[in-house]
Amino acid sequence: MSGSTEDYAPHPHIGGRTAALRALAAWRGAAPDAPRVVVVTGDSGSGRSRLLTGFLMLCEPEFRKQLPLDAMDPSTVPPELPAPAVPAPDGLTAAQVLWLLADHYELDATSTQGVFAELAALDEPVTVVVPDVDRAGPVRAAGEPARLVREVLTPLAATGTVRLLAELPRPLAVELAAGLAPGTVQIIDLDEPEWADPAGLVLHAQAVLNPEFVAPELPLTVDPAARLALGAAIGRRAGTSPLVVQLAVQAVLMAPEGFDPADEGWLPTSVGEALDLHARRLGADPQTLRLMLAPLALAETEGIPVSLWGRLASAVAEQDMSQAIAGGMLLAGPFVQPEEQRAEEEQGGGRTLRAEEEQGDGRMLLRLLHPAIGDEIRAGLPNVRAAQTRIAMALLEAVPEQDWSRADPYVRDHIAGHTLEAGLLPQLLTDPGLFVHSDPVSLRATVEAVPVEALGAPARTYLRTAPLLTRTQVPPALRAALLETAFVEDGLPEYADAVHRLGFELPWRTLWSLPVAGVSAVTVGSLPRPEGPTTPVAVLVVPADTPGARPVGGMGGIEMDATGETSDAHETSDADEAGDSDEAGEAEESDETSDRGRSAVLVHDLVRPHPLADIDPGQILRPSEDERAAAPLGLSRGADYLRVWDRASGEVVAALLSDTPFTAADLSPDGVLVVATERGAKALHIRPAAATIAS
Repeated sequence: MSGSTEDYAPHPHIGGRTAALRALAAWRGAAPDAPRVVVVTGDSGSGRSRLLTGFLMLCEPEFRKQLPLDAMDPSTVPPELPAPAVPAPDGLTAAQVLWLLADHYELDATSTQGVFAELAALDEPVTVVVPDVDRAGPVRAAGEPARLVREVLTPLAATGTVRLLAELPRPLAVELAAGLAPGTVQIIDLDEPEWADPAGLVLHAQAVLNPEFVAPELPLTVDPAARLALGAAIGRRAGTSPLVVQLAVQAVLMAPEGFDPADEGWLPTSVGEALDLHARRLGADPQTLRLMLAPLALAETEGIPVSLWGRLASAVAEQDMSQAIAGGMLLAGPFVQPEEQRAEEEQGGGRTLRAEEEQGDGRMLLRLLHPAIGDEIRAGLPNVRAAQTRIAMALLEAVPEQDWSRADPYVRDHIAGHTLEAGLLPQLLTDPGLFVHSDPVSLRATVEAVPVEALGAPARTYLRTAPLLTRTQVPPALRAALLETAFVEDGLPEYADAVHRLGFELPWRTLWSLPVAGVSAVTVGSLPRPEGPTTPVAVLVVPADTPGARPVGGMGGIEMDATGETSDAHETSDADEAGDSDEAGEAEESDETSDRGRSAVLVHDLVRPHPLADIDPGQILRPSEDERAAAPLGLSRGADYLRVWDRASGEVVAALLSDTPFTAADLSPDGVLVVATERGAKALHIRPAAATIAS
């Protein structure tokens, strides 16, 4: 980019913004009069992101070597220091952004408050730059930017050892600054005269019209005088918005026929004018262009697949838009950013490419060039909720035979976001197939945006299970296993049965769940009958005042030790499992001992959801050590996980995770696992299969 300011070369990426760069350089160098917190704000499209990108180029030691620092204004160049932490929030939740920061500083914290405390205790200066806060969150309507400001940026800004630079929409900038002491924060509003850069806009327009950069060779670009005059007019008309400059230039370069550079009436002063003037110049109705772009303005995250564009545009317009879409790229082109994305499918804990994608067969996504275009189009819709309702219905119709495993990834992962803005999300959250196949991060963020009292029972189960789903990032088959047992725990066996009909080979079937508090030990056993085979049972050690419980006594050789654990505990530690040992490990000792006289037992049928009343615990027999040793499966236990492994091969066939610590576990010789947490006890029939992880 050519040109200079005060005899210095401009920043090659920004081409101006000298006043703002000086303020940012002073902040980075911790100048005596520089505030500890700086907030860059302005209207959407005012160049906030561009400014921060250019500034971060100066802060990154390797990249700054590529810049002409000696020719630039020294007051705009920060001192050479280690690169700051830059937890980019695009598409992430507030919690994810905070943990990115924790990872950057290699903190040992296990809670959000712990992160802030450890940051405050670091010896080194903590310098954090958070760009694009307005793009935070996997779901646009869930309000994640505001949550990021309140839950992450505000505590960071209040931490005296943290120097924070953030790029925020104006309302959130005001909110952040309002909670800080006077003199702590400086707001750089790029639309205010102090920080605006009209000369830089002209330079930007003239540069992007230059064939030496990316512009095609046209009469108005190859003629220096014509190019400079047009760039000056475009920059002058754009006011303080680099986005308007960009849209004006792209509209001219994509469709130069009939454009008169001398007629400034065709040059926009706003994003809305850029849309309407481009449509009129091509002889199209501006409303047609806006309806074409409406699905993109209402879309989530990375954009929509080209294959869905026509369907969704027709849904919003309530008329057939297929012809307009088919020949509409020249009309929509200046405002749309296509991106080829190789389709992905989840497998294991991550993403793997399908064979056809490895051969280059991907899918094309379309998104708007800038969020401000979406703001303009949404503002012009008569009823955003109604438009989102029609989009949600169109997406639902696009699911083949309502089989979510066959749905387009966009439909599967983002239909909930559309129904949230339509006010219809609770009605959608009744399908276990959606719970299993939808991206758990996006779906969790969407469900959490709805008041709990508005959710149905299956949605509340999903909400309870979602932290475990997002923590483990397991693929659909294992999400199904997690949800199957959660539905049984919450008294929704019909939904658990529906999960089994989804076609997965689950590692278990949850047989029953008992919501009883205080289970300190469990054991499997058998109850002899006068005639016929014995009845397999589970015995739960519970507080003495538990309804239906009987005092602990002799139980056919089942004695409870002082900790409440069975005296012949058979669980192995993780270290024992690594050696594939069949020998019984010692039971984990409890930090607290319980009074044997204050314990009692509940007896429950092992394989059926029936408590067994009036059973004399003394009649119950436990499996012998020989029977356990001959069983095909073994058990090992940690604080929040259990592993069931095949004794012959040593392979794990099921791994049960929990968001609350396990208090007890036992495994019957025929593979029924009984576990207890603070929520109660449950039994799962483990089936030998490939290694899996779930809860």
